[in-house]
Amino acid sequence: MTDSANQQQARVIDGHETAEELGDTHPGTPEGRRVVELLWAPPQQPPVRGPRPRISLADIVAAGVAIADADGLAALSMRKVASRLGVGPMSLYTYVPGRSELVELMIDHVYGEHAIPDPELPWQQRIEQWARETWRIYDAHPWLLDYNMARLPIGPHVLDVSEALYAALFSAGFVAAENVAISNLIQWQLLGAARSMISDADEARHTGVSAEAYWDSRASFWDTYFNWSRYPTMAAIWEAGGFDDPAGWDFDRMLNRLLTGIEQLAAVSQES
Repeated sequence: MTDSANQQQARVIDGHETAEELGDTHPGTPEGRRVVELLWAPPQQPPVRGPRPRISLADIVAAGVAIADADGLAALSMRKVASRLGVGPMSLYTYVPGRSELVELMIDHVYGEHAIPDPELPWQQRIEQWARETWRIYDAHPWLLDYNMARLPIGPHVLDVSEALYAALFSAGFVAAENVAISNLIQWQLLGAARSMISDADEARHTGVSAEAYWDSRASFWDTYFNWSRYPTMAAIWEAGGFDDPAGWDFDRMLNRLLTGIEQLAAVSQES
């Protein structure tokens, strides 16, 4: 092996090779390799002579999270982040390639707030704690619900959270594809419920129109256009008070039923 090859291998082994040094001979795109590098090996500001840099990558990520928390993900822009930090917009590109990469860093940052269940606990408790923590993160940062969660960044905190759920399900006896399927069931249920409940509460805060006010404004529909014979099941549930039961929107009831179903699946899996 030549000296240059030895040097190349040493950089790879030590984990110090940059996205630019990797070139097109490695998997992924230059942009993809760059964001992976920022997630796993963010640049450290070396001690230098003269004035210290005014901002850091951590400052940029924190500013982005603050803007999204206050005004939603759609309001996030590099210009707004720069304004919040008191710097010119172009200075941000020294640290992060663009908005989409910044959002990935922001997501991994807030996932760092997600407490990881104690692996010594029974698997049922671990899943329950995991679900409650995930709901708390959604509630604290509703802008997450506007992101395509099928493309979560492969950052260390995101993977820590995923590993915790996979591990709990593995302890329940779910392996391979079955583990992934049950994990998806839990995550999709939480995500769908959060988009209905947390997003609605967030919209009410921003618009000043509550869910009750929204439906009250359209109350004329029921006496004018609702067809009882066309929607007999809906009508029967309505007459029985089903749509008036606040527990139908209760997180604890939803989680309890979800866990009960998973326990039943685990029992069947162990018998087979």
